Amino acid sequence: MRIPSLLPALCLLPAALLAQGNPNPVPTDPSRWPQHSMDRPRPPVVTPGLFVASPPPSDAIVLMDGRSLAKWRSADTTGPARWKLAGGYVEVAPGTGGIATRDSFGDIQLHVEFRAPLPVKGEGQERGNSGVFLMGTYEVQVLDSYHNDTYPDGQAGSIFGQFPPLVNPARPPGQWNSYDIVFHRPRFDATGKVTEPARATVLFNGILVQDDQVILGPTTYARRTAYSAHPDRLPIELQDHEFPVRYRNIWVRRLE
Repeated sequence: MRIPSLLPALCLLPAALLAQGNPNPVPTDPSRWPQHSMDRPRPPVVTPGLFVASPPPSDAIVLMDGRSLAKWRSADTTGPARWKLAGGYVEVAPGTGGIATRDSFGDIQLHVEFRAPLPVKGEGQERGNSGVFLMGTYEVQVLDSYHNDTYPDGQAGSIFGQFPPLVNPARPPGQWNSYDIVFHRPRFDATGKVTEPARATVLFNGILVQDDQVILGPTTYARRTAYSAHPDRLPIELQDHEFPVRYRNIWVRRLE
């Protein structure tokens, strides 16, 4: 979880639009549960099937194959990604910052595999925390959610701070998990007003946890944030949240 910076995107907008201010209202909570409420019912636990590794489809863009970080850069600079590359995976190097794709994407199908750290340390949000930021702005939470209690809208598979996963199919630490995400970017008119909000479908270990879910706006911690107009394509980011989460076999298909 983090508050993503929209400054690079805003710099690409017409000055006249910025002068008008943001035409989009701050979203209201769609449920009776306050953001990050520990009183909210927990998603039921589901045991997923066996992990089956498969190669990317023929039209996929392979972003991470475990051998190179050439398609990634530091999320905060244009410099190279500084995460650890070893053993067919990439591991977060705590304190080095997140990483972002060198290419930009809008509507996509995205496959990501991740593994929580061993030995297990911490609890709640302080256990295997990371995140997949679509367009660098809309986070699907990565967390060690196996026998780990936290607020439901911050579990693995959540649209962070907005929608808990429908169920919790997390595998134990040390085992690989997978996300398959279908994401449709938001649309904006010439004034910067959102005409279609972003939507995401997420399968977590092959199990549906977000069903064409409308995203309320940029995902942020402890507050609601209004949409702000941004380019049609932006990089995908992976978060450094100070935990050595591992990633591998990341590929994407453009849907536009």
